[in-house]
Amino acid sequence: METGLTKKQNIVQVIKFVLFSASAGIIQIVSFALCFEVFHLPNRLSYFLALTLSVLYNFTLNREFTFKSSANVPRAMLLVALYYAIFTPLSTWWVDPLVNLGLNEYVVLLGTMVVNLATEFINYRFIIYRKSINTNKRATIPKAKIIQ
Repeated sequence: METGLTKKQNIVQVIKFVLFSASAGIIQIVSFALCFEVFHLPNRLSYFLALTLSVLYNFTLNREFTFKSSANVPRAMLLVALYYAIFTPLSTWWVDPLVNLGLNEYVVLLGTMVVNLATEFINYRFIIYRKSINTNKRATIPKAKIIQ
């Protein structure tokens, strides 16, 4: 599929996405630990709340800095919500069975986050922002002005 981006732009985009997702992952792990360990919420509810916080954070950063998109925010959020309408039930479905097999809750959480990272990038890059990459003000500012 033709993306209209150079090889370097594609690599930078993937690196930014991974770094922002990693920071969202920290938010997810910390909020999961708070919900699960401190507030003693059930595993699935802790996961769901932590996932929601990280998604909102990740959406905001990736829209502005990774994909530099001026796409319609409600439409983009709806597409993210549709992705998570599929991903969340699937990922909460496998949490308890994997823990019941003896895997640690945090190992299951990290594995789920890796699956989420890969599939979410595909969703953002090729569905949500495929026609609006590098269309916001940040993408159109000459580099000389950004440095000053």
